[in-house]
Amino acid sequence: MTDERYKKNLIFYLSLIGFFGIFTTTMAKNPVLPLFVKGMGGTPEIIGIISAISPLAGILFSFPIGVMSDRIGRRKILLISGSVFLLAPLMYILVSNAWYLIPIRFFHGLATAILGPVASAAIAEAYDKNKGEKLGTYSSATLIGRTLAPIAGGAIISFFLYKGGLFPYKAVYVTAFIASIPAFLFCFFIKDAEVKLEKRKPTSEEFRDSIRYFFGDGRLVSTALVDMATYFAFGAFETYLPIYLTDNKFSPGQIGLIFSLQILSIALTKPLFGKLADKIDKRFQIAIGLIVLGSSMLALTFFVSSALVIAVSLLFGLGMSFSTVATSAYTGDIADKTKLGASMGALSSVMDVGHSTGPLVTGFIITWVNIRAGFVTSFALCAVVALIFVLFTAVRSEAK
Repeated sequence: MTDERYKKNLIFYLSLIGFFGIFTTTMAKNPVLPLFVKGMGGTPEIIGIISAISPLAGILFSFPIGVMSDRIGRRKILLISGSVFLLAPLMYILVSNAWYLIPIRFFHGLATAILGPVASAAIAEAYDKNKGEKLGTYSSATLIGRTLAPIAGGAIISFFLYKGGLFPYKAVYVTAFIASIPAFLFCFFIKDAEVKLEKRKPTSEEFRDSIRYFFGDGRLVSTALVDMATYFAFGAFETYLPIYLTDNKFSPGQIGLIFSLQILSIALTKPLFGKLADKIDKRFQIAIGLIVLGSSMLALTFFVSSALVIAVSLLFGLGMSFSTVATSAYTGDIADKTKLGASMGALSSVMDVGHSTGPLVTGFIITWVNIRAGFVTSFALCAVVALIFVLFTAVRSEAK
């Protein structure tokens, strides 16, 4: 498939693409986006609409992009992603009306919609016995980028605040453009693996065939549901835990520390848990991780002391790390190798559905009942999905 030397370098290249790519997309969003919109006179409603657009790209395009990568090769698709990473930050600089950010955010969202499933497919394709470890390494690189981006963005805004107007926010997007250059350039270092199928554009029938294949396999669908439930809970967690903590007299500094420690715990443990997934039954790891994550959501609203909240938040992060690193590796084990990109794309699309609906559904429940009921909803979903996953994957499967 690939020579040993290239395989050693592949994870390095993909990790750098992931780090710089996610660093720039996160910098373009947090904390600058709502401030930029407000600076242009945008209302909270407009901020909400603009913020919701980017995940929509992942829901709509991750699957077809995965199918295309199976047919025309990972390298070409990654180059498209790198081009979007490079061009999108420049578009923000030209904007003076908040409504124009809607198509720009959708366009920017295409970069991550492409990168996630295609990079995962490339890793699962290149590495056999240690795919879990390599997927964990790649995921940690993206998480480090996601962690550093708000710090860098906030520092740039603060530094240029004396300029006034929209200049401090546009300075962030200039920096994001510069940081996206490595993400684009390293895409040229990626080679396509040898595949059995002739490289050509996929037909509509092949798209339908890939859809039928994925949704006709209960193991693949139940694995995707695990990621959906995981990110449903994570969306609820990151959106409403700050409100709960603020209501219980936590300072902004304490809240920031809790989230930083959690992200750090995920980034540090993913390679370790990925290596573990290569050695034990991935189904066991997925189910346990989801149950731990769901139970943490249930427990969160029963504690008000900072030490216990930090402990439960870390447990949530560890459960998320434990489970999600194994879902991609398990999908790589059981999916038909000629439909690996399609399977990773479908996994990513279903995950984005969970991430988008988590805050929405939880918000309605909190409004009509209370915040504890909202968090219990995530626990219930995780418990049900864990049961579905165990039932559909109970029969031992061989890697294809």
